[in-house]
Amino acid sequence: KQWYQRRVRGDRTPTVMLTLYKSMVRSKLEYCCPVWNPTKVTEIQKMENVQRSFTSKIAGCRELNYWERLKKLKLMSLQRRRERYCIIHVWKILQKEAPNDTGFTFTMHQRHGLKAEIPAVNKKVQLSIRSDYDTTFRVRAAQLFNQLPSNLRSI
Repeated sequence: KQWYQRRVRGDRTPTVMLTLYKSMVRSKLEYCCPVWNPTKVTEIQKMENVQRSFTSKIAGCRELNYWERLKKLKLMSLQRRRERYCIIHVWKILQKEAPNDTGFTFTMHQRHGLKAEIPAVNKKVQLSIRSDYDTTFRVRAAQLFNQLPSNLRSI
């Protein structure tokens, strides 16, 4: 932390700050994100607050709100990036470029095109268990993949 403070005390240009952020902060926040992707709003906000705080320290961005800063710096929200990683991972499984260790299955529907199957959970299971199940990578990633337009899913 002291190195960072000495290094950027006089230079808070977007180039320097974004290089530091992408290499030292964001890489830690996104490590293995398809596995531990937070789903609760409070957890997502805590993650976004790290990026929100860092981007506010960049020269020329102090007066902008968070979304304007992201647009100016050509960044995406951390939540959007995690969703993107999940979709890409499902696509890699579909293309056999990644192991299918989660048991994804895909079916072609005449009307909706290619879809990732979302396995049903027993309706008699406790609500808390169903809630946990709905936030697993297997279910969440399939939902995200299926939300893509059909022409993108079948590329």
